[in-house]
Amino acid sequence: EHPEGPTLTRPAGKPLGINVGGGGDGEGLWRAPPEPLLDSFTYSDFFRDYLIPNHPCIFSAKFTEDWGSRRNWVTRDGKPNFEHLLQKFGEAVVPVANCDVKEYNSNPKEQLPFKEYVKYWKEYIRNGYRSSRGCLYLKDWHLSRAFPEHDVYTTPVYFSSDWLNEYWDAVAVDDYRFVYMGPMGSWTPFHADVFRSYSWSANICGRKRWLLYPAGQEEFLKDCHGNLPFDVTAPSLRDRKVYPRYGQSQPPVEIVQEAGEIVFIPSGWHHQVYNLEDTISINHNWVNGCNVAVMWCFLQDELAAVQREINQWKDPMDDWHLQCQLIMKSCTGIDYKEFYNFLKVIAENRISILEKGLDEEASARDNSKAAISTLGMLHAVFDLKRTAKVLSSLSANEDFRKLDLSSLSPAPEALLHHLEAAIDTALL
Repeated sequence: EHPEGPTLTRPAGKPLGINVGGGGDGEGLWRAPPEPLLDSFTYSDFFRDYLIPNHPCIFSAKFTEDWGSRRNWVTRDGKPNFEHLLQKFGEAVVPVANCDVKEYNSNPKEQLPFKEYVKYWKEYIRNGYRSSRGCLYLKDWHLSRAFPEHDVYTTPVYFSSDWLNEYWDAVAVDDYRFVYMGPMGSWTPFHADVFRSYSWSANICGRKRWLLYPAGQEEFLKDCHGNLPFDVTAPSLRDRKVYPRYGQSQPPVEIVQEAGEIVFIPSGWHHQVYNLEDTISINHNWVNGCNVAVMWCFLQDELAAVQREINQWKDPMDDWHLQCQLIMKSCTGIDYKEFYNFLKVIAENRISILEKGLDEEASARDNSKAAISTLGMLHAVFDLKRTAKVLSSLSANEDFRKLDLSSLSPAPEALLHHLEAAIDTALL
């Protein structure tokens, strides 16, 4: 059985973080770093101390106090303001998971009218947090996409270099901005985020308990068949016959997140989350130049897993490589050609700005240009360098080169050349 893991606590007015000790006798141990004061906590601080080294941190409620959702979605006693929410969103249809049911290592979901979910939630509270329907949790609601005109929140500058949402906004297909609402006792099973992205999660009201495992620790939590646990707190993990490497894992980092606070979850960190009270939260998944290489490694691992699964059909199936891409896209949401288009959109936006400069009117209309304007030209160059590195690897990848690339415009080699030329010019 694990000893208790480190817990993050916070004095008022300070964003807190934890670090992994490196080198010497501190190797592999958790330690608390110096805590930057709120007034001096710049984007550069966050970039240097948390994004690049991939470490978690907590932002105090000061960072969300001006949000419309903090003012309007919460009653004076800190509870969800059901009447306001019903007035604004009552007719919306929302995705709801049943926390009491396990189906294919996740909770099954259904679509419900928001007003029906709120009716259920209020009855659940009145019945002492019990219901014959189980514990239902509204999850992954694309509220910002459905109600763009509402004053809900403003993305903090620390999270504004967001390639995932920049790309999906450009192709107008999807986004990775979500609202979660659930009663006390609702929870999310053990997982890592889509594409091994970063995530940030802000509590509008309520409290959450997070159990975080650093990237790589999940390998010790797999069972003898290579499967990850559904519930990382289950007593069955102590059975060495089923989970032979569990004893080698570090204890999780535990965070209790208060109302108004934002938790930053690093790329590839597996986690399990509990709502300790009736809780509403806003969450973004995001990728940028700091972790796009992690995303690319994840996609290669996913394709390799698909190839192993259907390897027996490799010889008799003429389009086996294409079928592997289709299966990977159905499982992960993206294939290699779309990943190329993702890199292309990011690269072209930054090349355009470096070549033409920032047009104030265009920046006002375009969120991605506004973000680049805020973060500065050097950040655009950094983005291009990171994009070039991954694009070079993708272009040389054997599985990518086996695909029909004639539909890609510009051709990968031409885009890479344009990208490298833009970097060279910017650095003159």
